[in-house]
Amino acid sequence: MIVGRVEGLSDDGLGIVRAKKKPVFVPFTYPGDYVEVHGTRRRFGRLLARDFVLLEHSPLRQRPRCRHFGKCGGCLWQGLKYKVQLELKGELFERITGINAPIKGSPKIWGFRNVSNFIVSNEGVGLKEYGNPLGVVDLRECPVFSKRTPEYLRALRDFLVETGLNPWNLRQRKGDVHYLRVREGKFTGEIMVNLIAHVEPSGDVLKAFKDYFSFATSIYWSMKADERDDPRGEAELISGEPFIRERIGDVVYLIHPNSFFQTNSYALQLLLRAVEGFADGEKVLDLYSGVGTFGVYLARRGFTVEGVEINPFAVEMANQNARINGVSATFKVGRAEETPIGDYDTVIVDPPRKGLKEVSELLVKSEVEKIVYVSCNPKAFKLDYERHLKKAYRVENAVLIDMFPHTPHVEAVVELVRKR
Repeated sequence: MIVGRVEGLSDDGLGIVRAKKKPVFVPFTYPGDYVEVHGTRRRFGRLLARDFVLLEHSPLRQRPRCRHFGKCGGCLWQGLKYKVQLELKGELFERITGINAPIKGSPKIWGFRNVSNFIVSNEGVGLKEYGNPLGVVDLRECPVFSKRTPEYLRALRDFLVETGLNPWNLRQRKGDVHYLRVREGKFTGEIMVNLIAHVEPSGDVLKAFKDYFSFATSIYWSMKADERDDPRGEAELISGEPFIRERIGDVVYLIHPNSFFQTNSYALQLLLRAVEGFADGEKVLDLYSGVGTFGVYLARRGFTVEGVEINPFAVEMANQNARINGVSATFKVGRAEETPIGDYDTVIVDPPRKGLKEVSELLVKSEVEKIVYVSCNPKAFKLDYERHLKKAYRVENAVLIDMFPHTPHVEAVVELVRKR
């Protein structure tokens, strides 16, 4: 048994208790908490508390809103006061990158997520249990996603009972229904429901599916051919519109089941404004352009935008988004690392979590004056900058946007200017 006070936080937001031999990392705890740890397990070379009791509360705490807090893996920091969350995110970012940056909080901290992936398993229907890849929290609510979560889950459970379809068995890797993905247009009120399943539906099953989710703007059934535990499949429109729309300021975006869109619609406008504030000149290259989230917004503000994205479907969506907004932006299929960096004034990069890697050297060899680096992974940004970008660019400015309240994660927008 280990008894001690949480002295600080790890880079991934776990409370740290000093033990005799090695520190113990305690999820759902914060600086100032006093805990009694009854069991640990080794994970990625660390001792992670498996069973612990909170003996004394930190003054940084607030009462969590969700009944599933402390078990569900969705919200590690829901027990922290929101102002403290922002302060700690800024401190963690500076500790990792060495950059002190102001942080802008999310305009809404409840009901802000525009998508949720509910796993349908024999352990329950909901979200993954923290630290247990085979554990599922049988949800009744999700206040960070939507007030309508109980309605969505009730419809799903009733649908499964009526049709007799089997939930996915995580241990045996078999079953009929694996995930339910629900998307909401927070500013349009439109709803997309997408069932990810391993079986083709019969006519009666499809009728029941449409009946139970008749409130949705768009209803999809996605066939999943593999056993991987992720919400991906070949989407087929069953009923309603092929897309739902989201409106961010004066820009409308089309959203499809298989397209990526930033998860916090309310904070997205802050992120877009930050990117716009750092962009210079007239010609912008949007690398990793996705569905044109940044590119279409910048084109709406008078920039001439070209975008490059490896996913052909995302490129099709980006060009549709440009057309419906009537802007000067064109997107094409291509690999970022093979893209000629020509006569652009600013390059926007929003790479996957692994970072830019070899694309960094491509940028260093270019003549581009300005890079706007959007990052959800400060460690990847630091590696890209220290190993490559630092040769030709300096950090001119940075701002943090809290796209993910109640988690340790934060989105950074970093302005890099070519050295002269």
